[in-house]
Amino acid sequence: VTLQHEMASDDDEQQHPTAADLGNVGAQMMVMASQAEPDPPINRHEDDTYYWPVLNFHTPPQRLYHFSHQFRQSHEDSRPSSNNFLKGVKWSPDGSCFLINSEDNNLRLFDLPSDAADCSSDVDALALSRDSFTSAITVYEGESIYDYCWYPYMLSSDPATCVFATTTRDHPVHLWDAVTGQIRCSYRAYDAMDEIATAYSVAFNLSGTKLFCGYNKTLRVFDTSRPGREFKQHSTVNSTKEGQTGIISCLAFNPCNSGLIAAGSFNHSTALYSEENAELLYLLHGQEGGVTQVLFSKDGNYLYSGARKDPYILCWDLRYPSGVIYKLQRLTAKTNQRIAFDIEPYGRHLASGGQDGGVRVFDLQTGEWVGSFQAAKDTVNGICYHPSLPLAVSSSGHRRFDMPDEESEDAFLSSEENCASVWRFSCTWVRAIHSSDGWEEANATNIFETTSSEDKIVG
Repeated sequence: VTLQHEMASDDDEQQHPTAADLGNVGAQMMVMASQAEPDPPINRHEDDTYYWPVLNFHTPPQRLYHFSHQFRQSHEDSRPSSNNFLKGVKWSPDGSCFLINSEDNNLRLFDLPSDAADCSSDVDALALSRDSFTSAITVYEGESIYDYCWYPYMLSSDPATCVFATTTRDHPVHLWDAVTGQIRCSYRAYDAMDEIATAYSVAFNLSGTKLFCGYNKTLRVFDTSRPGREFKQHSTVNSTKEGQTGIISCLAFNPCNSGLIAAGSFNHSTALYSEENAELLYLLHGQEGGVTQVLFSKDGNYLYSGARKDPYILCWDLRYPSGVIYKLQRLTAKTNQRIAFDIEPYGRHLASGGQDGGVRVFDLQTGEWVGSFQAAKDTVNGICYHPSLPLAVSSSGHRRFDMPDEESEDAFLSSEENCASVWRFSCTWVRAIHSSDGWEEANATNIFETTSSEDKIVG
């Protein structure tokens, strides 16, 4: 990422004017991405020294914060709504806050308390009856939110970079200010009838200069410095109707190869494209349902894909993409929901939610199950690790069809349904120092456990 960022910096300084000359927010984002020194993705405490949290999944995590009651209020009349449910959660790139998507067309932003890593309190049964704190910002979209993503160089200390993009039904792609909760600009795509086309997925490229959007058999690419209706369009099928068909439902960029993008389709396929010209490189088949998420490994050599009504996450080796390496089983075979999964900061384990309210953790080297914990009493549809701390946030909920005359207590949700929680894992801190021979681990400091760790080489 750093190498790609430096290369983009050399090109952009010669080709693009300054933010003051262009006079819009998109230009400011582009200039900052090309000129500013990027923050390291891992904790840095001294020159050329970084720290990775190696999480322990054999011990259940500690629930630090819990939220449920504020999701029971609808936007229009503030009356309790038992049919609202959460649909996913994502940490900001700097880890200072997280966004929660819900069925009531709201995106709620929660700031992480500064003492979260040192907090020793645990949420007990009494504390579950009330929310730990309320959302800092609530963004309301007029229709159902299909997808959202953070600007990759978002830094809370620089308000100009605190933005995220959303796509909703029958609306253009919006770029929101995460500080004020206001729309900064919009990116509009039009079809052959000159009507607004709805994007089903959005993702910034690694440098933040381009915004890729997935449509029906189409990829459209916007320049973040030029809001409006200017875009490049790439069909995912050729003149002989060969290629990736269906709605492009999810997108992901390879963290170690700036020229590779993965796209999932509701037509059960996953494809790899070149970022430069959207050339189809590989087309992968194997999912039983429509693909809802694609995710690269930390080293960029593997791709993981998950689908709705499909009990497996598939692992693909991009160096030999002829077949599936292994399958990770989860409880998602009976739901059309997007059940998210994520890889922890060290890159060794993957976690996924399920319909039973549990979070399952798998070892990515062996493909074996290594642990689980109960996060809620209903479907856990979102799990996301903090980018640099031993924390994770989960979201849960699913659609309920209550009878109109039902007045029993069962119609009311418990505090562990339709909820979100922040979890802290016990971990070992691995300190790596850069030398002429590469990255070597100097020692490991164990903060939340009493046993020490063994020396390893950090690749």
